[in-house]
Amino acid sequence: MVVLSTEELSGLAQELRADSLKMIATAVSGHPGGSLSAAEILATLYFKELAFRAQEPSWPGRDRFILSKGHAVPVLYAALCRAGCIEEEELSTLRSIDSRLQGHPDHVRLPWIEAATGSLGQGLSVSVGMALAERLDDENNYRTYCLMGDGEIQAGQVWEAAMSAGKFGLAKLTGIVDYNKVQLDGRVANIMDLEPLADKWQAFGWHVVDVDGNDIDSLLAAYDSARANNEKPTVIIAQTIKGKGVSFMEDTHAWHGKAPDDNELEQALLELGVGAAQDN
Repeated sequence: MVVLSTEELSGLAQELRADSLKMIATAVSGHPGGSLSAAEILATLYFKELAFRAQEPSWPGRDRFILSKGHAVPVLYAALCRAGCIEEEELSTLRSIDSRLQGHPDHVRLPWIEAATGSLGQGLSVSVGMALAERLDDENNYRTYCLMGDGEIQAGQVWEAAMSAGKFGLAKLTGIVDYNKVQLDGRVANIMDLEPLADKWQAFGWHVVDVDGNDIDSLLAAYDSARANNEKPTVIIAQTIKGKGVSFMEDTHAWHGKAPDDNELEQALLELGVGAAQDN
C-alpha cells in the first residue's frame, strides 16, 4: 500500500466523491449524500490505516472493514478502485443487474466485501463476531472496523452489539459513526435524537473519540488513539457534513437516494475541482 500525505489524502477524498457521483449519475440511482460525507473516512482507512492486499482479498491477516451503512457503497467502490482492487471501467456498472457492484455491498460477488450489508443496524453485530474470532486465531493478528450511519444507530441491535463489545473488552474493534446528522426523512435530532451520543457509548464500555470526520489529520489521530487503547473497543464519532463538497447537496435529506442529472453532475464536479463528467 502506498502511504499518502495529508494533502494527498485530502485530494483523494475529493476524487472519491467525484467517482461516487459519476457512478450514481450513470446508474441514475444511488445515495450521494452519505457517500460524500464519508469520503475522508474511506480515504484514510484504505490509504493509511487498513492492512490489506489488493490482489489477495482473502489474505487471513487483513484488517476487516464492514460498511454497515451499505447504501453508501459507491464511495467504498471508489476506494477499492483507487487502491487497485477493481478496474476503473467497472465503476460504470454500478447497480446493473449482472454487475459485481450492487447497490449494497455483496460479499458473494465481490471478494473485498467482508459481509453483505444495507439492512441497517446489523453491521456492528457482524463486526463484534469478527473481533471475537480474531481472539481465537493463533496465527493472524488483525483489527476490525465498522462504519455506521447516525440514523442507523437508532436501531436497537446496534446497542446490543455495543453492550457485547464492551463486556468482552474488544480492544481491536473500532466503530466509526458518520455523524452527518441527516437521514432519509429529515434531521436525526428531530426523528430520534441521539444525544448525548458520546455519553451513551461510554456507558456501554467504549473508548470514545469525537473528531471532525471531514478532516484528515483528526481522523488519523483518532485511529492512533484507538490503537493505543488496549482495554476497550473504540468508537470514533466523526462529525461530518451530509453531501460534503457539493453546495446544493450539503446538509439536506433531499439527495438521499436521488441521482444527479447531467447538469447537476457537471456543477458538482466543478465544485469538487476534479474535472468534467466526461473525464471518467
